[in-house]
Amino acid sequence: MRPFLPSRPPVVRLNTTLRTLRSVGVWLALASQVTPALAADTAQEARGWLERMSRALATNNYDGRFVHIVGGYTENMRIIHRVDAGLVTERLISLDGSGRELVRNDSEVVCYLPDRRIVLVEKRTDKGSLLAAVPVYSEALERHYVLSTPGIYRVLGRPAQYIVVQPQDALRYGYRLWIDRETSMPLKSQLADREGRVLEQIVFTELATPTEIDPALLKTSIVTDGYRWMRQETRPQRVNPAREGGSWVVVNPPQGFRLTVTRTQTISGAAAPVRHLVLSDGLVSVSVFIEPKRGGAQTEAPMKAELARVGAALAYSTDVADHRVTAVGEVPAATLRAIAAAVHRGAGQNPSESPSTEAAAR
Repeated sequence: MRPFLPSRPPVVRLNTTLRTLRSVGVWLALASQVTPALAADTAQEARGWLERMSRALATNNYDGRFVHIVGGYTENMRIIHRVDAGLVTERLISLDGSGRELVRNDSEVVCYLPDRRIVLVEKRTDKGSLLAAVPVYSEALERHYVLSTPGIYRVLGRPAQYIVVQPQDALRYGYRLWIDRETSMPLKSQLADREGRVLEQIVFTELATPTEIDPALLKTSIVTDGYRWMRQETRPQRVNPAREGGSWVVVNPPQGFRLTVTRTQTISGAAAPVRHLVLSDGLVSVSVFIEPKRGGAQTEAPMKAELARVGAALAYSTDVADHRVTAVGEVPAATLRAIAAAVHRGAGQNPSESPSTEAAAR
């Protein structure tokens, strides 16, 4: 849900200017000298804005309403984020449809589903914002993405810095961000594929950053009498690159993706505890769920590989030995297939990057 102008960046004026300059030989010579420096400057400026945005999302108090658009479906949401003595509490509310709510503190996440009369509770396993469609800066970002700052635009009546995070290959999607120049908060965000098609976007319609937020605003408004409470238990484990989860290994994942998290968790409806792996390239993460088949390999017929869309994310499932492996993430289908194919049962090599996988994804 884990979030934004036209699907193509506004570069028409820049391209027209460059065509004029190319008609004059002296300008061509000058451009060849200054272009590398300008590219470095714009990347450094973009890096600074992304770092400030990440800090703002983590440390600011904010209360905002936004429109979340994915797959032709539009939902109005409200997010409240409170920081008190370093402790963060967030509440995400759907203002349409089912009226579901998510409340997250430093230790756990509680999801209220009124249409199903269910409350799901699980331990918190990450420190990112509930605005999952907004990329968070990391040092690994520029290994696989190109950063640029095409210009400044007005969003919600405020000057906003436009940032483009462009992938260097076909294994990843790109991001476009409009960051408030005063508060460093993201006012708009787009997730786009390699052809520039927008897959998901968030557009804020209201955003306040007060110094204080009433703790009562972080409490759910849903009366849960008669609801069924379900707690998902998670047992984090230390990452062992040579042998994950006792008998599962990740061998030659797609270029840049590395195993970052492994855990075992109990999921309602699953026949046995499920192994959960997370692979990341420093910006985007892909979850891999490994679930034993109910009847085992001998009694249950093999299932066909399946690809399905879940919001802006894709989910790819396939059989590995006597288990069902499902990879889920906001990445191209070829990347999910390559990650699922990298999961093996039994001892194997250390996780590494495979250039051949990248070539296959193109």
